[in-house]
Amino acid sequence: MKLPASAIRTIEMWRLGFVATVTPGGRPSVSPKGTFIVVDEETIAFGEIRSPQTVANLTVMPECEVNFVDQFTRKGVRIRGRAAFLRPGTGEFDALYPRFVALWGDLAKRINLIVRIPVDEAKPLSTPPYDDGATEEELIAVYKAKFAEMYE
Repeated sequence: MKLPASAIRTIEMWRLGFVATVTPGGRPSVSPKGTFIVVDEETIAFGEIRSPQTVANLTVMPECEVNFVDQFTRKGVRIRGRAAFLRPGTGEFDALYPRFVALWGDLAKRINLIVRIPVDEAKPLSTPPYDDGATEEELIAVYKAKFAEMYE
């Protein structure tokens, strides 16, 4: 499935995705990953640096969902797919790795493997104030003010 342009913009602007998996015992698990890239219009990936539980979960059950949210517009995307591991020394890893280096420099040296997720489903996310007529500009102004207060 092709990612909408709005989803690509959100992922490339924020890079932080919350990956939902299922543990081998059947429990839900959500973990933030801050190294996401859009591989192409149908695939996303993240560099695994310190995510042993996420890797263990995906090894048993590769189905996952990743949520990305623009913190100011409060819009985003839910992406579902089956994760695959790209290991160092393979052609697929070697082809993608330079993109991680370009974005994160020395941090990329800590990548143990790349988790590639072909997009099976992509659904938009938005916050309830839009249901009541709020505009994107209004929400951006509200959350800019909140962030400014929090980080004074």
